[in-house]
Amino acid sequence: MNIIVIGSGGREHAIIKKLAESREIDKIYALPGNGGMAEAECVNVGAKDIPAIVEFAKTHDIGFAVVAPDDPLVLGCVDALEEIGIPCFGPSAAAAQIEGSKVFSKNLMKKYGIPTAAYEVFDSIEAAREYVKTAPTPIVVKADGLALGKGVLICATREEADAGLREIMEDKMFGDSGNRVVIEEFLEGPEVSVLSFTDGKVVVPMISSMDHKRAGDNDTGLNTGGMGTVAPNPYYTADVAERCMKEIFLPTINAMNAEGRTFKGCLYFGLMITKDGPKVIEYNCRFGDPETQVVLPLLDTDLFTIMKATQAGTLADVDVKWKNGSACCVIMASDGYPKKYESGFELTLPECPRHGAQIYVAGAKIKDGVLVTGGGRVLGVTAVAPTLKEAVANAYEAAEDVKFANAYKRNDIGARALACVQE
Repeated sequence: MNIIVIGSGGREHAIIKKLAESREIDKIYALPGNGGMAEAECVNVGAKDIPAIVEFAKTHDIGFAVVAPDDPLVLGCVDALEEIGIPCFGPSAAAAQIEGSKVFSKNLMKKYGIPTAAYEVFDSIEAAREYVKTAPTPIVVKADGLALGKGVLICATREEADAGLREIMEDKMFGDSGNRVVIEEFLEGPEVSVLSFTDGKVVVPMISSMDHKRAGDNDTGLNTGGMGTVAPNPYYTADVAERCMKEIFLPTINAMNAEGRTFKGCLYFGLMITKDGPKVIEYNCRFGDPETQVVLPLLDTDLFTIMKATQAGTLADVDVKWKNGSACCVIMASDGYPKKYESGFELTLPECPRHGAQIYVAGAKIKDGVLVTGGGRVLGVTAVAPTLKEAVANAYEAAEDVKFANAYKRNDIGARALACVQE
């Protein structure tokens, strides 16, 4: 079977590498992909160009599609492909609103009693600024719509919150996504990411993970799309997992069904383990990036089998198994990310990475026959090992063999998780 994977980043490369293990798949096309995706044929079709995606699928004998990024999901890429008879892994546009609008998701949680932070919604900057004047700090300001994973500002003071509102609502740093904002209480506790497969009836959580959002060591600097991850997350204990299934995962799926927005695909739960129990920070309607890069290497069941069952509504019939051990992904970025950075530098990758590590290319292109950097986050180096300590050490050692000018990485990925393990 020929399949297409929509998207171009490290998450898509991780998905493609895992799908390439399936005996059922003959050829994988990446639309648009990037220059480092050797396992797929990259096609110059934009991830948001839905008419062109549909036309390509019609003319290339495509039997299945994986729509990975948030934008095409919210824009209805799955709906358009399934309309011409191509089954897809990913939610409909109606279901993707769980990420497409933070106002929608917060109201959903409130209506159905799913634990989350207290919040208020504003479409007027004047009203929002007035509210902030007396709100307790720290406080969280979120743009309503999609913002490349960067539309959340954690403000230590009211002055910071006021400045954040001006950036989002007046300066439009996230475009129309900032026409409305959610202002919510600041939750404290360990953060946990749990990706899950769901066919709208059952929920199959994947291995938990811990993201590292800040650009600098010790969680300093600006929020990024993620500078590294580890899995499993030691704060996500069996007791916490049981509570999440009962209080969050199944109630969310049932709530979406009740709203006529049945969710099929990967539903990402961003959680905070507070003193009052687990609460939802955010939902994503797709695989997380870079969480995917540590979760999929630990998957022991054929990913394509799971994806087909998810689409067909038969996920309960699939025995989803996971490997023992831990994984660590270290993101290598262009110095200056997430602000101003230079790209176009030659990128040298090892033919056989140390410790059997996987290299997932996120921002690269072929220029004059040479692979060069082409983005803020360039790639992720992921190592799997029996223990978290070994996985972290191996990922950093393997990263030493990746060469490009102005390379930057955090030096403490996994440190918080290791401290928890050693307590």
